[in-house]
Amino acid sequence: MTLTGFTIGKHTIEKPIIQGGMGVGVSWDQLAGTVSREGGLGVISSVGTGIYENRAYADRVMAEGRPYEAENFYSRKALFTIFEKARAICGDAPLACNILYAINDYDRVVRDACEAGADIIITGAGLPLTMPEAARDFPDVALVPIVSTAKALRILCRRWEKTHGRLPDAVIVEGPLSGGHQGFRHAECFLPENQLDQILPPVIEEAKKWGEIPVIAAGGIWDHDDIVRMMELGADGVQMGTRFIGTHECDASDAFKQVILDSTEETIKLVKSPVGYPARSVQTNLQKMIAAGTAPQVACISNCVSPCHRGEEARAVGYCIADRLSDAADGMVETGLFFSGANGYRLNEIISVRELMEKLMRGEG
Repeated sequence: MTLTGFTIGKHTIEKPIIQGGMGVGVSWDQLAGTVSREGGLGVISSVGTGIYENRAYADRVMAEGRPYEAENFYSRKALFTIFEKARAICGDAPLACNILYAINDYDRVVRDACEAGADIIITGAGLPLTMPEAARDFPDVALVPIVSTAKALRILCRRWEKTHGRLPDAVIVEGPLSGGHQGFRHAECFLPENQLDQILPPVIEEAKKWGEIPVIAAGGIWDHDDIVRMMELGADGVQMGTRFIGTHECDASDAFKQVILDSTEETIKLVKSPVGYPARSVQTNLQKMIAAGTAPQVACISNCVSPCHRGEEARAVGYCIADRLSDAADGMVETGLFFSGANGYRLNEIISVRELMEKLMRGEG
């Protein structure tokens, strides 16, 4: 099967591969810019930009380098710099920004990303019913929500059409093998009917009812054969996150990459999260500290996500997600939280983005 590109709104993606938006120092200018240059869609994560270049762009930083409040954790100045540097790599190729719906300051960060030069906005971590309102002043920016069910897409399309007279420019359907936060409750992640190959076809059928909405499959996709399988099921493209951690250009620290390289199938598990839904990460010393009640104290300096209710949920699960993801970005293995997809244990080498794209398009051989 020959893999071909597709369009999202006014933007043509040469190869049917979207790099997942991995927050807090994993997919920023180097990774996203290079993926777009190589014909995929590079995705800059807006999460945790306040720690970019050792907190140089956060106007106020508290103890242990923690950006103060959402306006600093989601730094506008840092996001603009990240886009500027990514553009220097990829030129006019399409470039996207991933913005979680669950964050505080969602509307502001969407506007910031559009002004910074994002061609496409991708949003998950909640059903983004108000996404068009946040981007209303930027009609040329394509909007791509992430869903886990056909019902969610139907609800979203009805709302968007009624309130803003528009539909998604594409939709990502994410199964429960992805890294980071899931769209299902813990027990639901293991049900056969919720796996990607089962939830993808109904979303494709729902998308057809609303016109020509491209559907992108995500969650657990690892190699060329996986991409072909998703395309044969009717997907227009795929989104892949964890596989791109194994590249020289990935913005993650060497220590972060080594944690994924050292992981095993048994050490990659779902964990409780202050966001309210489970998240998939590598089991490290942090989980032992949480179980023993010795994890670093929750202070909620950054006020990062609204479902946490200013640290209430963080204290309930035993850790602050902003602080622990920031530790991971800083290479602090003892206290860091390292997100990984279920197949992260299969990562066994660090190669260039160009070489990885070749493998994905043509096969490992």
